[in-house]
Amino acid sequence: MLELYGTALASRLLLGTARYPSPAVLSDAIRAARAEVVTVSLRREGAGERAGQGFWSLIRALGVRVLPNTAGCHSVKEAVTTAHMAREIFATPWVKLEVIGEDDTLQPDVFGLSEAARILCAEGFEVFPYTTEDLVVAERLIAAGCRVLMPWGSPIGSGRGLSNLFGLSALRAHFPEVALIVDAGLGVPSHAAQAMELGFDAVLVNTAVAQATDPVAMAGAFAQAVEAGRAARLAGPIEPRDFAAPSTPVVGQAFLR
Repeated sequence: MLELYGTALASRLLLGTARYPSPAVLSDAIRAARAEVVTVSLRREGAGERAGQGFWSLIRALGVRVLPNTAGCHSVKEAVTTAHMAREIFATPWVKLEVIGEDDTLQPDVFGLSEAARILCAEGFEVFPYTTEDLVVAERLIAAGCRVLMPWGSPIGSGRGLSNLFGLSALRAHFPEVALIVDAGLGVPSHAAQAMELGFDAVLVNTAVAQATDPVAMAGAFAQAVEAGRAARLAGPIEPRDFAAPSTPVVGQAFLR
């Protein structure tokens, strides 16, 4: 079981809810992914009252937990204000904290992120910070009160997978007791399996599923990949070698001359 801020979850695949072709496809994709947590942008859902009511009807029918995010925020003040609105609207202390620092890559502003996390944790929020794989930033976020970290695999929506394997592996090794969720940049199920094989606790996927030719089938594929990657990690994969090692022993074999 995956535990996030005291909540036990059977699924290790979190799903974003943006950019799906229709509410029906979103609903079917959530079911196919067997996701128990979905992220929601406060700004998108608050854009229209009817749209918001329809979304809530869908979420209630599926029985999933909402993780509101501060997507699109570029300052500490903006992110903190949005988090307060999200807590009031969605009735949850959970918040996926995003403070964007660079428009082309949507890289987090780690300085603003650390400050916003400190403020929100002190106010009783349970913060899921969207961050980089930087170890110093991770230390500051944990010191601020974050018990979950969400490092990017690569830029949001890029589909490039895990761009910095060394950095992500180092992050996992340095913080073995912290829940780590790879967020952003996963493009295909094998990327999710790779993250789980590295020892990450879960992955969050949105664009790769929502923009697939068949989002429902892709959601199911990601669910299988996450389970396979987790099983492989628990099974104990072999260490990579620089030279070949025969899988069939040569001792005792007959040699013809």
